[in-house]
Amino acid sequence: MADRDDKALEKLLSLLFKAHPWHGISPGPDVPDKVVAYIEIVPTDTVKYELDKHSGELKLDRPQRYSSLCPSLYGFIPQTFCGEQVGARCAERTGLVGIEGDGDPMDICVLSERAFTHASFLLKAHPIGGLRMVDGNQADDKIVAVLEGDLAYGAMRELNDVPRPLIERLRHYFLTYKQIPGDAPRRVSIPEIYDRTEACEVIRRSQADYHTHFGEPASRMAQLRALLK
Repeated sequence: MADRDDKALEKLLSLLFKAHPWHGISPGPDVPDKVVAYIEIVPTDTVKYELDKHSGELKLDRPQRYSSLCPSLYGFIPQTFCGEQVGARCAERTGLVGIEGDGDPMDICVLSERAFTHASFLLKAHPIGGLRMVDGNQADDKIVAVLEGDLAYGAMRELNDVPRPLIERLRHYFLTYKQIPGDAPRRVSIPEIYDRTEACEVIRRSQADYHTHFGEPASRMAQLRALLK
């Protein structure tokens, strides 16, 4: 009975309200081998967009002050969080001390041969590796994935399958995109570029961090039904 009520309530809510891209959308049944990703930026964007965590709307973060454009689709994996376990994994793999998660959902770069005119959409992608980025004392991993069904990249399953210059382009972008001309240099580094196995481990840890900080998504309908009573 309770399970039927939860499903009815979930169906009604889906008709009345838009799901929050971070909290209200599942990363998919096959995570971490295949994930749902929410895209915030496409390669032609000359301004940086990011999710407004409170409203779930896409907001303008800042105009890009120079001609550095993101080389791939860029967004995050829903219901993930870079917290204690992600920070600990970074410290373990790099030998750095005092590393913590950056408190954001897990970032993802999705490779595709197609052109996209705007962001704020969902897609399915296969993680194939990642960049272990450290910003100050915070772990800020970038999962690298391929768009499911993409003609050029869709069959790739390991980062070594991707042409090395494209990975170097991603690496250069993330090392420089936060450097504002005239400001003091930021302490940003990428001490490790890792494979698909490690990418899956990082995603699993980000899911565990999310559950620690926001609870189990599967229990939310029951919690809402209890509050409504």
